[in-house]
Amino acid sequence: MGRLTDLENILADPQLNVIQIVGGLRPVDVVITLIVSTICAMGIFLVYRFFSRSVLYSENFNVLIVMLCVVTSFIIITIGTNIVLTLGMVGALSIVRFRAAVKDPLDVGFLFWGVAAGLTAGAQLYWVALLGTAFVAILYIAFTTIRFDKRAFLLIVRYGNEAENAVVGHMEKIKHKLKNKTVSGDFTEMTVEVKVVKNNTDFLNPLKETDNVDNVVLVEYTGDYA
Repeated sequence: MGRLTDLENILADPQLNVIQIVGGLRPVDVVITLIVSTICAMGIFLVYRFFSRSVLYSENFNVLIVMLCVVTSFIIITIGTNIVLTLGMVGALSIVRFRAAVKDPLDVGFLFWGVAAGLTAGAQLYWVALLGTAFVAILYIAFTTIRFDKRAFLLIVRYGNEAENAVVGHMEKIKHKLKNKTVSGDFTEMTVEVKVVKNNTDFLNPLKETDNVDNVVLVEYTGDYA
């Protein structure tokens, strides 16, 4: 009811300006909010920097998470001061469209994490922002460092066509799932998904010692295969 009364007063008095509208917002509140959101953002930054499971680490994406967290916090603290600013900013933000593709599902989780930290900090729920960021960080680090015994890898074997039977014979001894097979001239490149138990890669030795096998590559599979 109070918000509606504020809106009626503002509409009735065109002399009111933005400073008067946000007059209840103290500079110290803004400073504390930005400090808390920055602390949360730097925590997320460090977790992504040192514990990211992406195939390639992206510095730009990590900086984006920091900016997203801080920007979200001061947007929330601004629109929380008055309903008029809320409506105006929501209308302005509704026309923004992002078309950058995020390939790794975990990266989407980091984006939501940054937004959530910015939202809670902007709402001046500082202990929620700090505690939530710390809890999610511990949870993610635990899942990252405590690896399961079996991990998925992509095994890429490039060999001459005359080694087809030998390679197939070795592959029959390994539990695998065929992902791709390309035949080009006198060479064949085969990509399969295999499970590696406790980083044991002894099964690669017979393959690389086979005649006419050009190279054998093992890459951790994160779901981004294309």
